[in-house]
Amino acid sequence: MKFFRIIIPSLILTVSAAAQQPVYTLDQIVGKAVENNVAISKARKNIAAAELQLKEARTNFFPSVSGNLMWFRANNGLAKMKIDLSGYITPEIAAALSSILPAEALTALSHPLSFSLIEDGTIAGINAVQPVFAGGRIVNGNRLAKVGHDASLLQLELSENEVTKTAEEYFWQIVTLEEKIKTLDDADRLVADIHKDVKVAVEAGVGMNNDLLQVQLRQNELQSQRLQLMNGISLCRMLLAQYCHLDSAQFRLAYSLDVESPLTAKKNHQSALASIPEYKLLNKQVEAAELQRKIEIGKNMPTVAVGVGYTFQNLLDENHTSPLVFATVRVPISDWWGGSSAIKRKQIEKDLAMEQLIDNSEMLTIRMQKAWNDVEEAYMQIDIARRSVEQAKENLRIRRDFYNAGASSMSDLLEAQLLYQQARNKHIDAVAAYQNRLLAYRQATGS
Repeated sequence: MKFFRIIIPSLILTVSAAAQQPVYTLDQIVGKAVENNVAISKARKNIAAAELQLKEARTNFFPSVSGNLMWFRANNGLAKMKIDLSGYITPEIAAALSSILPAEALTALSHPLSFSLIEDGTIAGINAVQPVFAGGRIVNGNRLAKVGHDASLLQLELSENEVTKTAEEYFWQIVTLEEKIKTLDDADRLVADIHKDVKVAVEAGVGMNNDLLQVQLRQNELQSQRLQLMNGISLCRMLLAQYCHLDSAQFRLAYSLDVESPLTAKKNHQSALASIPEYKLLNKQVEAAELQRKIEIGKNMPTVAVGVGYTFQNLLDENHTSPLVFATVRVPISDWWGGSSAIKRKQIEKDLAMEQLIDNSEMLTIRMQKAWNDVEEAYMQIDIARRSVEQAKENLRIRRDFYNAGASSMSDLLEAQLLYQQARNKHIDAVAAYQNRLLAYRQATGS
């Protein structure tokens, strides 16, 4: 009675704790992984940066406005000049001026006079310049920014695929271990029944101690396997909780071992090629290379702009303002010496991107076919494993009947039990492998 007073409350606490644990489906696990994973967060930040770059490129369509202000003071006037009037003052003019000017002033006029102007001043202005033609650099620059934004969205999709794949692998790894624990529970009960029967037979003098020892050894093996499985489950739960940023590693998983036919996921691989993010990224690389080539051409073409301005200046203690309109034309001449080589280099880069698109497209198609082959193989492995479980179960039943009838040894019975346990483990392994390969196929085909 003391045993039951200890065990029963413990079982009640265990069941109560299990009932309070959160339960997650596969979709919920994947959703939390995508929502909280660091790689996804980084990809989203890259999208935000690409959107800002796109907005920045759009501003090049609008006029550029600039203002300037300068104030200065010099030790000497910036404008200096000398005036020599001695050559212009004739004796007649000198006689006439002597009656008007003092003698000192008349003497000064006979020597060169120095003047110094603009010792300080203020100059200010504001200009607005609207590009009219820039060799397509503004338009192509905006298109290139849009390509960069589209590429960042595709990178996010690839990151989500990778995170989904890892989360599902953790999920099915835990499921596999938990199902093996269930198989181990059944094996424990079966071996315990055999131990009970053999012990009674030994005590009655009709059984052999060696049979009892073999059963006890098998029980020890099952305990060792349970310890390994429990440690594996604990570690996988911690990994999944960290990967998905769950509040605790104490949770339960809701799942089904029923599998759908792979034919529901089958796609035409050539048609599916255009929908996968890897192929779209390859096309974006070609598009970006072509735009960069056009931008390089635009750098060597004339640039035309018009503008308006307003200036203010005070240099001689008087304020002056001047509105103005202007047009500029810049024609690169010497730039073509190196520009032609730069254009050819960009053309080579575009050709390389196109070759990479063709080559990788073929590899992507091969990847889809391989993924489909893996799915078909995994599905057939499930059927083989299911039949093996049924056969191993029947073999175990027959061996137990033979042992009870004295027509078979304990080694044969325990071997049959081991084969049944292994067959069930292989079945759950096959189910988990099928689910992982089915996901890999769907991602490979963009579905």
